[in-house]
Amino acid sequence: MAAVVILSIAAVVIFGLEHKNHRGKSAAVVAPISAPPDSYAGSLPVTRLAMSESGNLSGGKITYLDGHIANQGSRTVTAITVQALFRDFAHEVTQNETQPLKFIRVREPYVDVEPVSAAPLKPGGEQDFRLVFDTVSPDWDGAYPEIRILHVETK
Repeated sequence: MAAVVILSIAAVVIFGLEHKNHRGKSAAVVAPISAPPDSYAGSLPVTRLAMSESGNLSGGKITYLDGHIANQGSRTVTAITVQALFRDFAHEVTQNETQPLKFIRVREPYVDVEPVSAAPLKPGGEQDFRLVFDTVSPDWDGAYPEIRILHVETK
């Protein structure tokens, strides 16, 4: 019995360590729904949203949200963190996900993305992006999620 308890504790510790990034923070940080947008967010309009889905090898479904972002401000953007709020038919948030925005690098032979830091967005610049959701709540109403820019790094 003691061995089972010790193995269970060890598994929890190992699982927790595997899900940490290099700074020791949890890799999947979720911002609260009431989190304020970044002060530079008004300079980064998001347009041309399009959603698609594909199956994965485990029989699940991956959801993609592609869009376009422009830098109408005066600073070069080196990182963007967005929040995606998926809602149900009662317009309640059914899924809240925070992730870094990634630019589409190439589209052929497949869509490949890179972090904003690999190709910073200069003032007046525009770029296509892709967000990837490994799972989406079964209560989601199917409408486009609300995309909020929570953090912007500039130089």
